[in-house]
Amino acid sequence: MEDLKELVKNILDKGYLMSLGTLDEKGLWVSDVIYVHGNNFEIYWISDTRSRHSQALIRNPQVAATVTLSNNQGEENIGLQLEGKAEKIEGDILKIAIKHRLKRGKPAPKELGEILDKEESWYKFNPSNIDLIYEPKFGFNKKTIKLK
Repeated sequence: MEDLKELVKNILDKGYLMSLGTLDEKGLWVSDVIYVHGNNFEIYWISDTRSRHSQALIRNPQVAATVTLSNNQGEENIGLQLEGKAEKIEGDILKIAIKHRLKRGKPAPKELGEILDKEESWYKFNPSNIDLIYEPKFGFNKKTIKLK
């Protein structure tokens, strides 16, 4: 199991975009967000609080997401499918803000509140299940990690 968790962390480290699926009164919606992750598979991103996905997860915190490292024809499939709950976080988190800025190739913030615009907020996704797709090791067989 630890080996699977290390593969998941490796994919989260190497990935850049997460496709986030939410559900609101209009139906299903998917948005791509630039993310960073913590040590316990929690995933953070910044979004405009007025965006459809931000509004949807406040009313319905159950979300699904994918992170894919394979983007080109002929590459082996490597990625994650995740489900769990997401929430809006009040305020800033300097440690995560630094990680987020560096991932985007920008200078690290030096103090709280430096990277959030007026209508932006941090969001946190706590996955309960992660399906690992790692063709080099497992072929087309997914491996499931239950976290909660």
